[in-house]
Amino acid sequence: MSQAFAGQTIETARRALTARLRAHAVDSAELEARLLAGAALGLDLTAMVAAAARPLTAAEAARLEDVARRRLAGEPVARILGCKEFWGLPLHLSAATLVPRPDTETVVELALEMLRATAEPKQRWRIADIGTGSGAILLALLSEWPDATGVGTDLSAGALQTARSNAVRLGLAARAAFVACDLAAALSGPFDLVVSNPPYVRSADIAGLAIEVRAHDPHRALDGGADGLDAYRALIPQATRLLAPGGAVVVEVGHGQSGYVEQLMKAAGLKHENPPKADLAGIPRAVGGRKLPR
Repeated sequence: MSQAFAGQTIETARRALTARLRAHAVDSAELEARLLAGAALGLDLTAMVAAAARPLTAAEAARLEDVARRRLAGEPVARILGCKEFWGLPLHLSAATLVPRPDTETVVELALEMLRATAEPKQRWRIADIGTGSGAILLALLSEWPDATGVGTDLSAGALQTARSNAVRLGLAARAAFVACDLAAALSGPFDLVVSNPPYVRSADIAGLAIEVRAHDPHRALDGGADGLDAYRALIPQATRLLAPGGAVVVEVGHGQSGYVEQLMKAAGLKHENPPKADLAGIPRAVGGRKLPR
């Protein structure tokens, strides 16, 4: 196995990797092979095309075999590459963070809609991202609203380090702070917007998740308790307390959870102006509520 790519050219090795991925029923095998080969060889697509006929060195063949082995064992491409694009932003990852998913962009979309619908639009929004992970949601919102500031919280020191690093690389560090705490426990507010992608997988369902998730995403960021809703019961009252009058809270939810989370928001005194926003699969994915003005 370790000699699988020895003596091959860049092009033949990429094709061989594509075939191996397809044989293991990997979706988007050709795209993944290009990404993995580029990472292993340190070449972008243009450079790989230009050097297609060049034989691999022994070291390159070994690196390509290593990334192939990792992918075929179920490690996500984003973990192997160490980065993932979210909202058009390249985000670095770590073992302490979830891989940002396209579904979570619905939270950003709904949050922006609710900010822009405020009767008296403000420019200097103050945003809290609870359980920030890689910083994906907060940094996406700050990139869209140049005068906004925000704070991200997380229990994991590793996640906060990753989020800070992403803020620096994206030129957003001057407007983003990061705090270690459980949910919003260390925050005092007021905030114009509270967002969160909390853990919402039922504990008993984690073992049945795809290997890319169950074996590589941090369990703390997945496990939502027996019914998947533990974090919302704690988070929504906290968020309501932190919101300025007229402020909004937007959270990501799992399949079938939107109605229950809406009930929690109503019980906390939040008003629903927008229906839950569906992801590309049509699943209600982002739920929002607004604190009534005084």
